[in-house]
Amino acid sequence: MSQTVSDFIVQRLHQWGVRHIFGYPGDGINGVFGAMNRAQGKEGEIGFVQARHEEMAAFMASAYAKFSGELGVCIATSGPGASHLITGLYDALLDHQPVLAIVGQQARNALGGHYQQEIDLLSMFKDVAGAYVMQASSPAQVRHLIDRAVRIALARRAPTVIILPNDLQDEPYVSPPRAHGTLHSGIGYSAPRVIPREADLDRAADVLNAGKKVAMLIGAGALGATDEVIAVADRLGAGCAKALLGKAALPDDLPWVTGSIGLLGTEPSYNMMMECDTLLMVGSAFPYAEFLPKEGAARGVQIDIDAGMMSIRFPMEVGLVGDAAETLRALLPRLKAKGDGAWRQGIEDGVAEWWKTLDGRAHQPAAPVNPQLVAWELSPRLPDRAIITSDSGSCANWFARDLKMRRGMIASLSGGLASMGAAVPYALAAKYAHPDRPVIALVGDGAMQMNNMAELITAAKYWRSWRDPRFIVCVFNNEDLNQVTWEQRIINGDPKFEASQRIPNVSYSRFAELIGLRGIFVDSPELLGSAWEQALGCEMPVVLEVKTDPEVPPLPPHITLQQAKNFSLALMKGDPNESGVIKGAARQVLESILPGKG
Repeated sequence: MSQTVSDFIVQRLHQWGVRHIFGYPGDGINGVFGAMNRAQGKEGEIGFVQARHEEMAAFMASAYAKFSGELGVCIATSGPGASHLITGLYDALLDHQPVLAIVGQQARNALGGHYQQEIDLLSMFKDVAGAYVMQASSPAQVRHLIDRAVRIALARRAPTVIILPNDLQDEPYVSPPRAHGTLHSGIGYSAPRVIPREADLDRAADVLNAGKKVAMLIGAGALGATDEVIAVADRLGAGCAKALLGKAALPDDLPWVTGSIGLLGTEPSYNMMMECDTLLMVGSAFPYAEFLPKEGAARGVQIDIDAGMMSIRFPMEVGLVGDAAETLRALLPRLKAKGDGAWRQGIEDGVAEWWKTLDGRAHQPAAPVNPQLVAWELSPRLPDRAIITSDSGSCANWFARDLKMRRGMIASLSGGLASMGAAVPYALAAKYAHPDRPVIALVGDGAMQMNNMAELITAAKYWRSWRDPRFIVCVFNNEDLNQVTWEQRIINGDPKFEASQRIPNVSYSRFAELIGLRGIFVDSPELLGSAWEQALGCEMPVVLEVKTDPEVPPLPPHITLQQAKNFSLALMKGDPNESGVIKGAARQVLESILPGKG
């Protein structure tokens, strides 16, 4: 049998280093699936991971890119299969991850005829895959489409898309002829060394050396620069806050690491930003300017590989376009050690006090379990080299604040898109990027009901092939779309809207047992520690379901007067759970602004 276009595509992807493709089949992409099947057991084999939904497959590809540092690839059929990929591809776009999506299309002779499942895929993907989206029209064209799509995805750290009409997929492959109007592309990409000019490094050093109270903010761009960040922070006597995607970039056992920043952040991070006179931002697209220094109150230096991200969150005096580790190494010899260390000592004192505050909040009584305690009890039990994923929603608050990262751990979530439903597909992708490492996903019950319960079936299908079978999905079951409930109260001044916020009570642990996984249910704080130990010691995937209290507030580190007024207004309007929202941990934060509510 002659090599088909699809056989060539699978072979070419393998030559590019692709070893896993996440997706779901369909007749619009059957040619490529046939080629993957024919490659099984041969040198060019690529493993296929069958998700339960194409959106989840795209999330897996995005997360695989995050956790492996390599290209993530997803595949789907034409029409709805292709459109289902969109959300996961936007996750890759907004978090700057290299992902290639391969999608089917109707036969070329039918296009333009209102055929079944015919969608203008070029137009549909143009925004999310603006870096490169192209539809194949002939066998000789496919080679350069694959090569360009992979290379552009890797170089620009963005999603790309190739659209394959189904009749083209099974045609015999022919190499591009040596003729006018043809292209002869090749394989290979090596990331360049990107470092700023010497004069710009000197200017940045002048700004940083002049500062007496230097604050640092690091993000995902600093994940490969831990040692360099520590060296620069020590030289400058700086404290360091972490954007959510940079949570694993610095270990939290360093006393000057203030933790997360922003709405899900910490009080020490907020205080440091309000009091500093100089800001050094490294590899972060943190969006909330109100948590950064006031304009004019501090000088700024920013390091980022993407010039388009420069000076859009804070007006920086010096922007250094370059790789974080390379740039920090070049900057370090130019920096002078600070004087008496009073600034950093104040930060360390604030951090130490904050950990005590979090301890106290986590152990506040709740009905039945304080959700903060779930993360607090996990933190000291995290295995070495663990990978932690989190969903969006209130569980992300506890992930951000209460988990202490150690060296060698990895953690991520849907950052720029902040999509619900990413935690379990992220965790599954982690198992393909690092099959020998334990993985823990923190998920709200809303995300579980939306789409993550189905992906537990994916775990049940594949877990026996993982070298380390430890895979724990911790579900915060509070029967509430909790983050939005609190946003209604704090941001909008409205009481909880039961019709939109209340969700059904589902036994997630029993569902796990139904599909052959282990289920653990906890409705008492005294059982949490032992439950985590059981889950972490289990030699198969576990769903740890904890019945948590929705009235423990995931409040920001700094309550503004307007937020306090909105909260009071929500209570006065008759919040259905008023008696719950003003007790426990809420009292610690709000008693000073809600007199008479004790």
